[in-house]
Amino acid sequence: MLTLPKAILPVLNPFATLFRTPAWRKAQVLLAGAVLAPGRRTVASAFRVMGLSGDRNYARYHHVLNRAAWPPLQAAHILLNLLVRYLDQGDGPVVFGIDETVERRGGPKISARGIYRDAVRSSRSYPVKVSGLRRVCLMWLGHIPWPGRYWALPFLTVPAPSERYFRQRGRTPKSSPAGPVRWSCNSGAGRPAVPWRWWETAATPSPCRGTGQALDLLHFCQSLPQPVTFITRLRLDAGLYEPAPARLPSQKGRPRVKGRRLPTLKESIDHSGVPWEQASAAWYDGAARTVETASQTAVWYHTGKPPAPIPWVLIRDPQGEFAPQALLCTGLAVAPAQIPEWFVLRWQLEVAFHETRAHLGVETQRQWSDRTMARTTPILMGLFSWVTLAAHLLQQQHPIVHRTAAWYAKPAPTFADAIALMRRHLWMASGGVTAGARQ
Repeated sequence: MLTLPKAILPVLNPFATLFRTPAWRKAQVLLAGAVLAPGRRTVASAFRVMGLSGDRNYARYHHVLNRAAWPPLQAAHILLNLLVRYLDQGDGPVVFGIDETVERRGGPKISARGIYRDAVRSSRSYPVKVSGLRRVCLMWLGHIPWPGRYWALPFLTVPAPSERYFRQRGRTPKSSPAGPVRWSCNSGAGRPAVPWRWWETAATPSPCRGTGQALDLLHFCQSLPQPVTFITRLRLDAGLYEPAPARLPSQKGRPRVKGRRLPTLKESIDHSGVPWEQASAAWYDGAARTVETASQTAVWYHTGKPPAPIPWVLIRDPQGEFAPQALLCTGLAVAPAQIPEWFVLRWQLEVAFHETRAHLGVETQRQWSDRTMARTTPILMGLFSWVTLAAHLLQQQHPIVHRTAAWYAKPAPTFADAIALMRRHLWMASGGVTAGARQ
């Protein structure tokens, strides 16, 4: 059978409970092949790098993706448990990020394919559309000791098809960010074995587009038995109100849900009465940046939607290098200075998307069945987290050596160094992966 490094078995064996024994043996071969293979991440490329080009039973390995009955949600549960167990330092709340990405895929057999805005190539004045599969990814944002910085580690990726896809099948379209947030906060008996106090989290989402969709999601997070702190951008022209006044004795009619209308944040930017405070915040490049902030608590309300009491923070640059922006938070007890620090971590989500494309071959798959396509991309996204977790265990005995160049002074290891360490130990442990994989 395939020989794997003993150091990584504690983070691999928990997944064995999801498979039957024959499927688990094949899944391990595909896992090692996906890590070792350069270029495309197809079953054929994994087969070749594992020395199985002459195996005529290659179709059975495809069955792991298109036929085998294993639950992807339980795999996400296990992965999250492992991330928290081995990487969480326990010195604060667990922070999650949620964002959507478009997997650029084409072909008439891809039923969920749609046309979406390409956030990477688009600008405010020049939108770019792309054809592919939209997915929403939930990531754990944790501080990794050996690189000395925060990484976004995906553990749950779900499809988010277009409204046309749902209407063609007679179903009601779903808002894109609600699914992963509802799963992570209210998954019932199958939720990860993480204390509920850790679920006082700060999510850093991007895809809240539209006032109605955002208000529904904020209300859901605030109405949970253990509320989830949710942070996102706030429109500068959002309708903000004072809290509803206390109801008078013998007052008739429906209770009020909001008070007096407040000036918009756009009007408050240059208003002389707004108390601006200078603060030093860790910015996207990791360096401290001096910004001016103003904060207040208000009620965000839109007709037909539940009101959401939110603390908001208005940020502007004294040097004028970026436009003023506003952030909101559903946690009324969160300090205003903490909101920008959590929100800045959202950039790590974009780094994770880039790394999975560059080093794990996301968008290079060539499967066409609906079940296989629904599994391969979430597996590759989760493989990013699993390789990071395995490298964390390996580097305790064999420190990661990060490669540098004369034109690239890299101060700390990156995911490229982590997957290089993983590949080296896979080859060293097997001595001959070919012979072991054929058995």
